[in-house]
Amino acid sequence: MDRSRPLLALLTATALAVPALTALSSAARAADADQLRNGGFEAGLDGWSCTANSGATVSSPVRSGSAALRATPAGSDNAQCAQTVTVQPNAQYTLTGHVRGSYVYLGASGTGITDVSTWTQSAPDWQQLTTTFRTGPATTRVTVYTHGWYGTGAYYADDLTLTGPGGGSTTQPPAAPTGLTATSVTSTSVTLSWTPVAGATSYAVHRDGTRVQTTSATSATVTGLTPSTAYAFQVSALNDAGESPRSATVTATTTAGTGGPTPGLPPHALVGYLHASFANGAGYTRLADVPDSWDVIDLAFGEPTSTTSGDIRFTRCPVTECPNAESDADFKAAIKAKQAAGKKVLISIGGQNGQVQLTTTAARDAFVSSVSKIIDEYGLDGLDIDFEGHSLSLNADDTDFRNPKTPVIVNLISAVKTLKAKYGTKFVLTMAPETFFVQMGYQYYGTGKWGGQDPRCGAYLPVIHALRDDLTLLHVQDYNSGPIMGLDNQYHSMGGADFHIAMTDMLLTGFPVAGDPSNVFPPLRPDQVAIGMPASTNAGNGYVAPAEVTKTLDCLTKKTNCGSYPVHGTWPALRGLMTWSINWDRYGSWQFQRTFDGYFG
Repeated sequence: MDRSRPLLALLTATALAVPALTALSSAARAADADQLRNGGFEAGLDGWSCTANSGATVSSPVRSGSAALRATPAGSDNAQCAQTVTVQPNAQYTLTGHVRGSYVYLGASGTGITDVSTWTQSAPDWQQLTTTFRTGPATTRVTVYTHGWYGTGAYYADDLTLTGPGGGSTTQPPAAPTGLTATSVTSTSVTLSWTPVAGATSYAVHRDGTRVQTTSATSATVTGLTPSTAYAFQVSALNDAGESPRSATVTATTTAGTGGPTPGLPPHALVGYLHASFANGAGYTRLADVPDSWDVIDLAFGEPTSTTSGDIRFTRCPVTECPNAESDADFKAAIKAKQAAGKKVLISIGGQNGQVQLTTTAARDAFVSSVSKIIDEYGLDGLDIDFEGHSLSLNADDTDFRNPKTPVIVNLISAVKTLKAKYGTKFVLTMAPETFFVQMGYQYYGTGKWGGQDPRCGAYLPVIHALRDDLTLLHVQDYNSGPIMGLDNQYHSMGGADFHIAMTDMLLTGFPVAGDPSNVFPPLRPDQVAIGMPASTNAGNGYVAPAEVTKTLDCLTKKTNCGSYPVHGTWPALRGLMTWSINWDRYGSWQFQRTFDGYFG
């Protein structure tokens, strides 16, 4: 958030870098046989299981016979089609297939020694891929697969073979489960049951298209859900030969519940930043003159003495710059008056100019000490983290948002937890990251599996996740942003309700990080989420008119006025709106505030 002009548009995501993998080759022994079933896909997908229903057989193009596989990756799925094959231990195998398309992979996993894969970056016509592997001393089953790459278009595969000694007959995958029912629903969980399937050894439970649980029973309870939210469930059956098609979908809506800690906030809150340490074209607004509609007031900004010091200072705007600024005594009295009226007043750390990098434990401790002094001196209710620019980035080896390694991430989490522990349950914690640091994590995370990406991409996710039980509000800045891919795997751009709906739906639904379905960022509670919007055209790029604000709220809280984006739920408990800034809204005759008041009353 800029103190003078809107932030520069966020950097677009860097191109995904893909490494070359070495394709191994060896001649198969003449006595060995092909162990794959239906490697030419003449019998449809018999023997094969494709993720997210991404695969189908087609009659053109084919390399031989009458059919081939066509599989289409999406933003969160690489369209992997796989078959599990029975093999012999300590044996040599050659895997061969013909593919067409961009970034097509052929490989084998579960070999017991070294899993292998080979790939082609571009195959406009049929291209043969070959790799070899040796099974381990206890290996009796190997999974053969082919897949594409996220969002790069359909690929084709035909005439796949796995040549080597047979290990016995491959069994059939089980049939799809039937009778799926939601037997119990609470505010945070849904219990499911289904009819047993012959030949199944276990079952996979899918929530909104993502596998979330595996069980050997014919019932399961899915926990960690958001109150007042609709979820779609399916179940598939598993055995050694693979996975069945998924069952029919059952939809269940969690009950309202009471949510988690929301210290003293109304059901729907209006959040705004007050230019307290500087002046710009919006002019200075005295805290006492902020209307009662504003429930959370973020004092902008506390800034460090140097980027890596961790020593945060809050200096009020001097009268030479802000002639109408109140005295310190009047400012502190206004804080108490706001709090007496049920409002929350926080110190916001960072902003565009306040780069904060807690690279050492000393900087972490200085952060805790200096922020505590500010909170104590002014009697504030808590802290807003508005780290922007280069404050947060991920080291190259930091690939799991659930277990961060990067010092600036780890030290920030530790510092905030220390502050929370010091001030107790009434401590209000909010965050205002930019979309690049949160929703862009759906496509890219840090430098990426093979490097070359912006290390800041998705860097807020480990902070949000580690602090989600302490977090009062997350209000992502849905402005000054480049296009961002939503859960519909389409890019969404600023300027209308669609962008805010898509970005907020991601927070309330959860999403696979960097497209990895096994690495899902869980949804936040709706009472933890407010939508960040500019107050006026002067305040930042991405301003939307009041009618678009209303459409956004209608879609997310009532599932009406949604337009083309397919939201994944209805969240009447959505906390509210945040804006940059109170000063700019006053400059614009309080239009943003009046829109909020008119909607929520």
